[in-house]
Amino acid sequence: MNRVLILYGSTEGQTEKIAYAMNETLRRAGIDCNVVKAGTLTPIVAHYSAIIVAGSVHSGRYQRSVEHWVRAHAAELNDKPTAFVSVCLAILQQSDPKVMAELDAIVRRFTVTTGWNPGIVKQVAGALLYTRYNVFKRWIMKRIVAKAGGETDTSRDYEYTDWADVRRFTEEFVRRIPAAA
Repeated sequence: MNRVLILYGSTEGQTEKIAYAMNETLRRAGIDCNVVKAGTLTPIVAHYSAIIVAGSVHSGRYQRSVEHWVRAHAAELNDKPTAFVSVCLAILQQSDPKVMAELDAIVRRFTVTTGWNPGIVKQVAGALLYTRYNVFKRWIMKRIVAKAGGETDTSRDYEYTDWADVRRFTEEFVRRIPAAA
């Protein structure tokens, strides 16, 4: 049976929710799947037919635990079907070429730094979790989001993840997994 590893890094929990949503889609497709938070376990890459790595962008980079794991396993990852899911609110501004260029540059820095060449890169919108932020972070996020034309009512949270798109992406990834021997 094929096994897929979903390794993720999540700062506020949205990337974790995305990882588990992909897990559910893979399981419905009959694929055995393990979801692992980067930095908690060291999964053995050879035990998996394919791997999805998910990380969220904060201050222009992904979680260090994700970066360290990918760098340590880049050679093995480059020999398997893989995908990288980049979670960032900035994807909501995909009509702005400067924003998209910056998102592409963040992914490029990550792949160059780690030596990994993912088979697919998927940009996914995350969430704006005002109620979980401390006062300083809430103020910063409100300023950033206001500049982008987003929601600034800090008394509530906003989830921007397109779950149907995440499901379609995961279903497409299933087709890249080699048939079980």
